Amino acid sequence: MLTIHHLNESRSQRVIWLAEELGLPYRIEHHARNPRTKLAPESLKRLHPLGKAPLVERDGKVLAETGFIIEQLARGTDLLPPEGTDTGDRVRYWLQFAEGSAMPPLVTKFALSVVPSQVPMFVRPIARMIVGGLNKAWLDPDMKRLLAFWEDTLAQGGWFAGDRFTAADVMMSYPVEMAALRGSKTRPATADWLSRIHARPAYRRALKAGGADFSGATAS
Repeated sequence: MLTIHHLNESRSQRVIWLAEELGLPYRIEHHARNPRTKLAPESLKRLHPLGKAPLVERDGKVLAETGFIIEQLARGTDLLPPEGTDTGDRVRYWLQFAEGSAMPPLVTKFALSVVPSQVPMFVRPIARMIVGGLNKAWLDPDMKRLLAFWEDTLAQGGWFAGDRFTAADVMMSYPVEMAALRGSKTRPATADWLSRIHARPAYRRALKAGGADFSGATAS
């Protein structure tokens, strides 16, 4: 049985969802963010030096990094076709893309958004001006390209790796949902994809098991 170390409102929700899609037996070890700093608790550092979720214990080993975990768990299943096949290579591309290309601008944009509220009152106008300049010159154009790329991809086959649901869709759920949550306008094919993943029974079971998700629903 897998032990999934789950941090609320984090990337680890995808691992719970994948386990549900694959019918893997698992148990969840819940970890809670610090309510003030939103940082992960020390309990995760006892399992891995970086102290970040998700972490999965399997066969006496601790697996880290979402893309690696998903590839390990989905290997040999229909959700991860063999390497060297067209669909299999596309899935592996999106497993890398989600954290390598999609998440950095999203995390940076979020981090910058809280800067003005964290500095002294008298410098907040300057902080807002700097953040606005960085968004306009760098982050907003980058996000526009990302959103267009996702939309074009999903408009072609309905799913990220082609014409059927795969591990690529599980992996991409976090950046797409995070972008929507942070106010990015969701385009038609992307909105349709979000509706379809939210309707999947395994997604709903994972939501109930893990807690809150980006669709605005909660489970308790």
